[in-house]
Amino acid sequence: MKKHGGEELLTDSTGTIRDFLQEVAEAQSSALLLDYDGTLAPLQQERNRAVPYAGIASVLQPLMQEPRTRIAIITGRRAGEVARLLGLTPPPEIWGSYGLEHLHPDGTLETIAVGERTKLGLEEAEQWLIHQQIDRHAERKPGGLAVHWRGLPETTQHEMRCRALLGWFAVVQRRDMDLVEFEGGVEIRAAGFDKGDAVRAIVRELDADAPVAYLGDDGPDEPAFQALDSRGLGILVRPLYRATTARAWLRPPEGVLNFLHQWLEASKNGGARFATASGTQVE
Repeated sequence: MKKHGGEELLTDSTGTIRDFLQEVAEAQSSALLLDYDGTLAPLQQERNRAVPYAGIASVLQPLMQEPRTRIAIITGRRAGEVARLLGLTPPPEIWGSYGLEHLHPDGTLETIAVGERTKLGLEEAEQWLIHQQIDRHAERKPGGLAVHWRGLPETTQHEMRCRALLGWFAVVQRRDMDLVEFEGGVEIRAAGFDKGDAVRAIVRELDADAPVAYLGDDGPDEPAFQALDSRGLGILVRPLYRATTARAWLRPPEGVLNFLHQWLEASKNGGARFATASGTQVE
């Protein structure tokens, strides 16, 4: 590690990722787990237009066809929404709404039902937004309600945050729910569900020696990084570094595209052929 601008930077990302991809090349099976917004797609004020970075879909499609690699998207969005934005046919495995939804590769959608207490909490949280006249900025999904202010003036963002939290703090305490802030908004949701749960569910189904990586960009991705611990590689995806429990760092979109192409090469070629042919331009 070294200091830069008051923050610690990961200086060994290239070596760490290169060594990890060599493990992928030598393994019989592996898993590539990916956040969506900020990782595969740029952050957008108009969320329904957040399509992937150029080139992402064209490398994910062949990766999905590699028998030795399991691809899964883990997102706070609804699973069907991500499937539409990705535009892949068929869509990949997607864990939506922080794991409350699970879209299988065969198109089957499983949804975990939340309890009555949570349902009442979400109704109260939405009524508060209506009372504050900010409900048009709300995103409704299974087990959660989010308010988005990305792209609005800074003073408006601060005001919306304060107004939402003013009423939601009481709902969280009364209904035993979770309150999670992310870049560009805040969400109230069912307690006990985060991206780490989805990661652990996938890891339980993998071979004990299967390499697994998770790529994500902001606060809600930290539980996923932590769930991997020493079991796999957490990779922070951001233009600028921030403090994180991830062990490597890539800049989007070039770093992510390079990483995906190298994973595809490792999955296809394997072993010594990958070691001699692969590049290391991952940042």
